[in-house]
Amino acid sequence: MGSEVAIVTDSTAYLPSGLAERHRITVVPLRLAIGGDVRDEDETTTAEAALALKDWRPVTTSRPAPERFAHAFKAAAGAGAGAVVSVHLSAAMSGTAEAARLAAEDAPVPVHIVDTGTIGLGLGFAALSAAAAALRGAAAPEVAAAAERRAELSRSLFYVDTLEHLRRGGRIGAAATLLGSALMVKPLLGIEGGRIVPIEKVRTSSRALARLEDLAVAEARDRPVDLGVQHLAAHARAQTLAQHLRERIPRVADVHVGEVGPVIGAHVGPGMLGVVVAPRL
Repeated sequence: MGSEVAIVTDSTAYLPSGLAERHRITVVPLRLAIGGDVRDEDETTTAEAALALKDWRPVTTSRPAPERFAHAFKAAAGAGAGAVVSVHLSAAMSGTAEAARLAAEDAPVPVHIVDTGTIGLGLGFAALSAAAAALRGAAAPEVAAAAERRAELSRSLFYVDTLEHLRRGGRIGAAATLLGSALMVKPLLGIEGGRIVPIEKVRTSSRALARLEDLAVAEARDRPVDLGVQHLAAHARAQTLAQHLRERIPRVADVHVGEVGPVIGAHVGPGMLGVVVAPRL
């Protein structure tokens, strides 16, 4: 049995193109249904899901089957790994971590499951920290701890044009307190304790986006940080926000700008703009 630790994550990490391959991270896709058509997330374009959402067609998501994780764990062992660290989105939002846990029971090598309590690049940065620790030759518990620590330090903030998609998907959590005034406010949200929570309610979208920028700058402080700027059908806004953050945050390292995939998109809707502030370990 080898000593290498393999890293597995799920598709909601939304790692930029080529980054998962370069860091040897295996990505297991969540499932998505548009109407009656069910497929893996990586078989669906974000544009297709965004169009369905704009037309108010039903878009639903589900966890991967445990068998998908079982295959990934077996493949890692077959490639020489002596252990696996499997890093996933919040268990309060999805059964994905539980599916991985079920598969781990019969895996040919020890599997450490990490529930990051977050999603998107908050999860992605945690997986990258696990991969970096594995590359240094760390043992599996230390690799898992690196992912947990990065997730704990990171902060996810986001803006949505409407709360309706979160409400329909059952992911609204404590932000439900904003529903009564949803037509009159533009909500700023965050992720705490693995769930979506309200941060502020602002009267206009321009003010909300300005506050999103200010909150990200305040979160970064003078620490060395990586940033993720993610959006759904809001490319120009995302590029502008990323440029402003590069100018205002003194010790910014890597900045990743990209569109979220259809699984997150199904719950946040077009117009979403988010920032992940991930202090470096």
